[in-house]
Amino acid sequence: MNDEDLRGVVDEIDIFARSSPEHKLRLVKAMQANGHVVAMTGDGVNDAPALKRADVGTAMGENGTEVEVAKEAAEMVLTDDNFSSIANAVEEGRTVYDNLKKAILFILPTNGGEALIIVAAILFGRMLPITPVQILWVNMITAVTLALALALAFEPAEKNIMQRQPRNSHAPILTGMFIWRIIYVSLILLVGTFGLFLWERDQGVSIELARTVAVNTLVMFEIFYLFNSRYITANVLNPNGLLGNPYALAAIALLVVFQLMFTYLKPMQILFGTTGIDIMTWLRITVVASSVLFLVEIEKAAFRFFGKYQ
Repeated sequence: MNDEDLRGVVDEIDIFARSSPEHKLRLVKAMQANGHVVAMTGDGVNDAPALKRADVGTAMGENGTEVEVAKEAAEMVLTDDNFSSIANAVEEGRTVYDNLKKAILFILPTNGGEALIIVAAILFGRMLPITPVQILWVNMITAVTLALALALAFEPAEKNIMQRQPRNSHAPILTGMFIWRIIYVSLILLVGTFGLFLWERDQGVSIELARTVAVNTLVMFEIFYLFNSRYITANVLNPNGLLGNPYALAAIALLVVFQLMFTYLKPMQILFGTTGIDIMTWLRITVVASSVLFLVEIEKAAFRFFGKYQ
């Protein structure tokens, strides 16, 4: 059978018996030519060419010269010779990839919201809701915000992670759904932060107070959106979704402390042009900022209902 014929049947046959080293190598090449990501297990010298060619070569066996050759050719080694470890590794890999996407899905919309607020103020000829030095503060706080994103790295695997179809290895991380989510959340942050700033100004408060409200609103938006980012598609409005990651809760507590210092400490007020705000103002900030939590969950529900998630 030539290589072209082998490509035509390799996806239709489940078991190939008594395969020679040459056959194993040809099978790996044929499956790769059909667009598959190929894993190969082996424990001897004869398996080395196929192990080397496969996308993920996995060596098995505990001792012996032939096993050492297989280990040299492989990317992974099963130290326990247990095939179930492969399934565990796949689950761990999917979890890591998911958490990477969650971190990106948290960082990009929040940065997009910050940028849009300044762009909107310039385009509409309005007074800047956040001064350059306050932008610097928000960017410094981003170091903690990144800690919030890194807290997503400790997320456990989602329930359906092993029921999913294998992803396309050539698919970009920024899918259409991701780009939509980035734009959607950025606009929510823009409307909420800029809108509350303008509302405070219309009430006749000082520019320092309005800007203090704007900065705190933006940071509170990021805190609430962190909860949305814990699950890319699933509903987060449940006890585990809101309280299931202690690292995220600790990072949020630290961020709240920083914002209280930013708002009330006299040296910070002098440096950043802020002023103290009362409990009712904090209540308005919290209500407005919490909107992102519910709006994103509504968006998730709509996508799940119409089956648009990839």
